[in-house]
Amino acid sequence: MKVAVVGATGLVGSKMLQVLAERNFPVTELVPVASEKSVGKEVEFKGAKYKVVSMADGIAAKPAVAIFSAGGGTSLEWAPKFAEAGITVIDNSSAWRMDPTKKLVVPEVNAEVLTKEDKIIANPNCSTIQMVVALQPLHKKYKIKRVVVSTYQSVTGTGKKQLTSYSTNVKACRVKWLINTRLT
Repeated sequence: MKVAVVGATGLVGSKMLQVLAERNFPVTELVPVASEKSVGKEVEFKGAKYKVVSMADGIAAKPAVAIFSAGGGTSLEWAPKFAEAGITVIDNSSAWRMDPTKKLVVPEVNAEVLTKEDKIIANPNCSTIQMVVALQPLHKKYKIKRVVVSTYQSVTGTGKKQLTSYSTNVKACRVKWLINTRLT
């Protein structure tokens, strides 16, 4: 299967490539896609190096599936273009999660709702996916009425830019705290 990973050079995209390899997903051809600033860079997948291509070149490559993890704005702009080309998009951003025209799918829970006509498929965030996989058999048996959840999520899910900003801000706060504690 020809598979595009959109956002292949980002933190989550890199992890997606790793998981596809670990799970031995049947990728016959990989199309790593990223922003213009990453075009031409190389990513590694199963011991081979692949050159990153642009969004337009990713569409032109005609993958069967495009796994998106490049942020909501990118997904809103490009997922419909991939879908119009007949490519099935699995979107990992928040862009389509609340869109009533798109199916919100966790394969272990409700994959049966998908049809061949579904070209943009949303998935919930990471903590929700894990929770519904565990709750689904319990709900089947006991008909759960309410769940109260608190999550504490990693800043890495926001991407490299935010991670760098977070790190810079933490260092600045630490310096400010040290100065304040020494002055008092």
